[in-house]
Amino acid sequence: MYMSKPNSFWENVLWTDETKIELFGKAHRSTVYRKCNEAFKEKNTVPTVKYGGGSKMFWGCFAASGTGCLDCVQGIMKSEDCQRILGRNVGSSVRKLGLRPRSWVFQQDNDPKHTSKSTQKWMATKRWRVLKWPAMSPDLNPIEHLWRDLKIVVGKRHPSNMRDLEQFAKEEWSKIPGERCKKLIDGYRKRLISVIFSKGCATKY
Repeated sequence: MYMSKPNSFWENVLWTDETKIELFGKAHRSTVYRKCNEAFKEKNTVPTVKYGGGSKMFWGCFAASGTGCLDCVQGIMKSEDCQRILGRNVGSSVRKLGLRPRSWVFQQDNDPKHTSKSTQKWMATKRWRVLKWPAMSPDLNPIEHLWRDLKIVVGKRHPSNMRDLEQFAKEEWSKIPGERCKKLIDGYRKRLISVIFSKGCATKY
């Protein structure tokens, strides 16, 4: 159904998703080189934060023209939380990204909080055009590449607490180049072909 869509169609899609960013993820790990029997000398240890790390869940969106809003999810995201986040962020992101009024398309996966009767009824009042999404298809969503980029750069800034983590994530999300976003969408047809021919197996995406 979507294989015949021109690139102009994909350029007008608002891609959305949620991701978890750890306070001390892989990008934050440090390597210390030391001599034998010097493991516990102060210069060879890395300070830690009391009570360990933790993580934050974020909702974000982007289009071919750049990144939209990035919002922090408080606690476990339920249908009502999903609706509040969409209400706060979708309209402003559509305007910021210059998507065509009345013809832009909204994308989200089939998570239960997205497909619940409550959320579907709420979305119907907005009259958004919604992209039909196959089940279990993370490889189809190009935002996954941006999540990876974001986690790497946030980790390199070494946030020491949850407040820093949220601040750094929002700052770095806004810095993602528009060229990066455009390249992901320009290659979307190749992504579709790869996923279709993989028949459920892993792809490079």
